[in-house]
Amino acid sequence: MTDYAVLDTARQQKAREYALKTRYLWLASTALNLFYPALWLGLGWSVALRDALTARTENVWLVVAGFMLVYGAGNMLLGLPLGWYGGFVLPHRYDLSTQNIKDWWIDQFKDLLISAPLGLLIVELLYLALRLTGDAWWLWAAGGLLVFTVLLVNLAPVLIMPIFNKYVPLDEEHADLARRLVALAEKTGTPVRGVYKFDMSRRSKAANAALTGIGNTRRIVLGDTLIDEFTPDEIETVLAHELGHHVHRDMWVLILASTLIIGVGLYLASLAMNWAVAAFGFSGVDDVAAFPALVLVLEIYSLVSDPLMGAITRWRERMADDFSLEITHKPRDFESALTRLANQNLGEVDPPRWVVWLFHDHPPLGERIANARRAQG
Repeated sequence: MTDYAVLDTARQQKAREYALKTRYLWLASTALNLFYPALWLGLGWSVALRDALTARTENVWLVVAGFMLVYGAGNMLLGLPLGWYGGFVLPHRYDLSTQNIKDWWIDQFKDLLISAPLGLLIVELLYLALRLTGDAWWLWAAGGLLVFTVLLVNLAPVLIMPIFNKYVPLDEEHADLARRLVALAEKTGTPVRGVYKFDMSRRSKAANAALTGIGNTRRIVLGDTLIDEFTPDEIETVLAHELGHHVHRDMWVLILASTLIIGVGLYLASLAMNWAVAAFGFSGVDDVAAFPALVLVLEIYSLVSDPLMGAITRWRERMADDFSLEITHKPRDFESALTRLANQNLGEVDPPRWVVWLFHDHPPLGERIANARRAQG
């Protein structure tokens, strides 16, 4: 490994190709997400399934669960080919993935075991709010989502993430690096529970690091691919960027911003649902048959709200970059780390502006590299 990374032009060509294909995948996925609920509404499947379920039970909790089982299963099966191509075929084609077919399917099964019960719980609570709170359901739903998000951020590092990866404290070989990173965290007033390595190489050749959790679950996690391919100074600048998010309270900023944006979306959805009830003959907004209409409205809203949320996250990412440069005084190492990320992760350095606006939650790597270069004086 050289002291400082140099941008690989051949990899950049592949990065542009890969990014273009992922955008095509996004377009196909978005079309599917709009088509599926519209199909349920247009063909009357929604009402038919509701009627079939209510003929068998008057328990509204069971009716909602049965509806979600059928609707969710169809949605999963319809989206599986795109998920397979985007999650397995394409990364292997561009030499980004190390995962075999068996492990990919195991991951899908694990994800289903986690997401299905959580998703059902959220939908059941949503319909409870719809039944009990009338026109104010959207406000209760937004508040509940805020609580759920905070709990998930706190518990994910200890309950969910270990299901997919093995996390172990850095070994003696990297003891100096662990001490350096803990000292950096202490310097920024961000106490951590330790420094952990996870087996990212089981799935990917890409590199990553994070500061996960809040309070007593906060810990530094480094992908083994990062440890193997980056210098200690580069890793320090990457972690300093992550620490910048905690110093700037970005987690809370982003949680509150997303809750506000989603809250506006739910309010607009509540207005649209009143129209849908009349247009499709639903018994009310709390009619589970109206669920595809709610999904469709929120999908359309996301086309506007996602770029707005992306602009907010890019702003906070720039702040975190500046923090890393200020706290470490190692702009050359940060430039090198970003360059390695571009090479190793197939990151497109200079995407078109419209692509950044629509899809990126980080500033373009080229902009970030240029910022680190300017800091060198």
